[in-house]
Amino acid sequence: MAISAVVMGMAGVALSFLPQEVAGSLGMSEAAAIILQVLGALYFGFAMINWTAKANLIGGIYSRPVAVGNLSHFVVGALALAKLAFKDTSLNYLWIAALVYAAFAILFAYVFFTTPNLKSKYNQST
Repeated sequence: MAISAVVMGMAGVALSFLPQEVAGSLGMSEAAAIILQVLGALYFGFAMINWTAKANLIGGIYSRPVAVGNLSHFVVGALALAKLAFKDTSLNYLWIAALVYAAFAILFAYVFFTTPNLKSKYNQST
């Protein structure tokens, strides 16, 4: 949770405060900068959710909305990035982004589909 919060937080801050620069470096129009800025707000919001939920028990029925939100975001993002990377092989950075998204998708799938061990989390040594 903390790693995904940091990664999405960095992307969110960059896209929120530097949308014109990012749009220019990606060869996008200046009008697309507003969409990148809104995307930055989305990433920053997800980062805040993940950061505040990092201490919560997640998995099974616990914090299910956080797990399913992250899982759906990373699965759809990984598929979209991989599709575009296959379509335009000259964009090598898309493969890196697709692999990062796929790694987070796998980790959140694990969290979503497994039940946490309550005994180890709340073990009271006497």
